[in-house]
Amino acid sequence: MASAAEQMAANLSWGALGKASDLRQRIFFTIGLLIVYRLGTYIPVPGIDGAALRNFMSDVSAGLGGILNMFTGGAISRMGIFALGIMPYISASIIVQLLASMVPSLEQLKKEGEQGRKKMNQYTRYGTVALALFQAWGIAVSLEAGNLAHEPGMFFRASVVITLVGGTMFLMWLGEQITARGIGNGTSLIIFVGIVAEIPAALAQFLSQGRSGAVSWPVIVGVMIMVVAVIAFVVFLERALRKIHIQYPRRQVGMKIYDGGSSHLPIKVNPAGVIPAIFASSLLLLPTTIAAFSHTQTGPVMSTILAYFGPGQPLYLLFFVSMIVFFAYFYTHNVAFKVDEVAENLKNQGGFIPGIRPGKKTEEYFEYVVNRILVLGAAYLAFVCLLPEIIRSQLSIPFYFGGTSVLIVVSVTMDTINQIQSHLLAHQYEGLIEKSQLRGKKRSGNKAPTRR
Repeated sequence: MASAAEQMAANLSWGALGKASDLRQRIFFTIGLLIVYRLGTYIPVPGIDGAALRNFMSDVSAGLGGILNMFTGGAISRMGIFALGIMPYISASIIVQLLASMVPSLEQLKKEGEQGRKKMNQYTRYGTVALALFQAWGIAVSLEAGNLAHEPGMFFRASVVITLVGGTMFLMWLGEQITARGIGNGTSLIIFVGIVAEIPAALAQFLSQGRSGAVSWPVIVGVMIMVVAVIAFVVFLERALRKIHIQYPRRQVGMKIYDGGSSHLPIKVNPAGVIPAIFASSLLLLPTTIAAFSHTQTGPVMSTILAYFGPGQPLYLLFFVSMIVFFAYFYTHNVAFKVDEVAENLKNQGGFIPGIRPGKKTEEYFEYVVNRILVLGAAYLAFVCLLPEIIRSQLSIPFYFGGTSVLIVVSVTMDTINQIQSHLLAHQYEGLIEKSQLRGKKRSGNKAPTRR
């Protein structure tokens, strides 16, 4: 039998959105900041030769430049102030979290609650600045080497570095504001909006290839069917759960005795969500962002990287899958589902798994279950991201129809809708509490006067 919360969630109506003023404000706040982000992608970096840049991007749009363009929402093709995107922040988060699992002092800092989290966020911001400076300087030098600057020189390099680093830090602040005061995860929504905004142009270009004969119509129909099938597959597995039965014993609180009950602890097949795919893509873009703008000026090292780690190459695919699997396990155990914390919280609440002792044994059981669930979850992520990449490299379809982009769009959409439904459910609870309080006041006001 469904619980009261599940029944209320099933009866939720989107018409209740008009009554939830706080939720409306959060949604409008999020939309407003995302519009600011999109406007920033059209503001160019000073000193860029626009005509030469357009010609250059048309040459590399089918290769690495296409990936960079997808994750920056088209800003890098226009060399906007947000050309670095949010990727330096994501890369810094990866590095800080990896160090936190290896350095004892940082690991202890993670256990200090809110203060420790603030300190870790501060380290992440410092790392973002360092990575953004490195990438921005590389892009500035590469723009000069590719003859894309009006007046090459130190002043041009400094202006590019200051503009790009400032844009990345502003995007980082924007994402944090959306997460704290808006709806959804700010970082994921920024990437999501960048991808969605460029899909119509990519679709028009893909269909124009069919009209010109560059791509056959059966291939176009097959790609559309593949995208729909991938979306359905992602939705199915993102909603898949493994429920662990939890039993609560009979207990006494003061003079009252509460009967024991049971519930379920849900564990998603993919607890890490879209994060592993974003992290893996970020690491693939980190060493090659600079090389994309060097064009024919690349050295032997960068030329080797582009040759072996280009989209569709075997080493690229192998590294991509390895990073997805690694981050699926790493992010789940360190962020999404910490088995030690879950076991400790369950023990403090008096709950236990039938047949499993509370404490260390419960922690070991959770780790056993999660590790085996992640075999399916990591395989699903690798399959969704890898198969379209292979097909895309063979058929020259746009990057926006690849597995990573579809996974990000679908996962972020589902996560945002779930958060909206949670706010609506909380608003419905608040309405019920207010009605019950009003009824209680009316009843207390109609009482007969007591005899003296």
